[in-house]
Amino acid sequence: MKICSWNINSVRLRENLVLRLLKEHAPDIICLQECKALVADIPIKSFSKIGYKHIIARGQKSYNGVAIFSKVPFKKEFSFDFAGLGQARHIAGELENGVVIHNFYVPAGGDEPNEEKNQKFAQKLKFLIDMKDWFELNQSKKAILVGDLNIAPYDDDVWDHKKMSKVVSHTPIEINYLLKVMKAGNWIDLFRETQPTGKLYSWWSYRARDWDIADKGRRLDHIWSTPDLLKFNTKNFIVREVRGWERPSDHAPIFSDFEGIAL
Repeated sequence: MKICSWNINSVRLRENLVLRLLKEHAPDIICLQECKALVADIPIKSFSKIGYKHIIARGQKSYNGVAIFSKVPFKKEFSFDFAGLGQARHIAGELENGVVIHNFYVPAGGDEPNEEKNQKFAQKLKFLIDMKDWFELNQSKKAILVGDLNIAPYDDDVWDHKKMSKVVSHTPIEINYLLKVMKAGNWIDLFRETQPTGKLYSWWSYRARDWDIADKGRRLDHIWSTPDLLKFNTKNFIVREVRGWERPSDHAPIFSDFEGIAL
C-alpha cells in the first residue's frame, strides 16, 4: 500500500499536476488538502478515468477542503468539525482491510503567535486541543493520519530553528500541542522514525523566487501511523521536484510505502 498526502492549493487549478503525479508515482491512495472547491466541483471524473474511482471528501468554496481518492473502496467514512469552525478540514475513511485513514488540514494560524491578539492562532490551538481530546476518547488501531498539519515540530524540520522559533508553525506552544496530539493517539511520525535527523522540508514559500537554492523550507506535511502498522512501513519520501513544476503548489507531495498490507 502506497499512500500520498499533498496540499494541492486548489485542485481545479492544479488538476493536471495531480494527474501527472498519479501517473508517475501511482499511489494506491492520495489525500489532498486545501482543495478550495465544493465536492461537486472537484474533477472526480478525471481521477476516476485513471483508476481512482473511490472518493470521500468535504468541500468548501474557495477555501479549505479535504479529499481522499483511492483505487480501492471504503466501507465507512466519517468526519469531525474540530474547533467548531464549520470548515472542511477533516475527513476519514475505513478501507475494507480495516485500515482507517485520517486526512487533516490544520489551520495555519495567521502571522502573530499570540492567541489573545490573533484569533486565527487561537483557533489553531483550539483545533489541536480538540484533536487531542478526540484521539484520547477514540483510540485507534490500524490507522494512518496524514495531512498539512501546519506545524514543523523538530529542529531539523525548519531551515533555521533559532530564527523560526518565534514564527507561526514552529513556536514552542504549537509544537507542544502537536506532541500532545501524537501522544493522545499513540501516533508515530513515520518520516522521523526512518530519518531521525537531517533536514526534511515539504513546503517552500511562494515569496522566494530561488526557493530551491535558498532552501528555506519547513516540514508542515506529515504521515503518522499507529504502532501496529509500523512494522509494515518500508519507505517515506518527499517528491521535492514537484515544487518546481509549472504553476505548482507551495507544498511538495509526501509518500509512505507499506509492504505486507493487503488491499
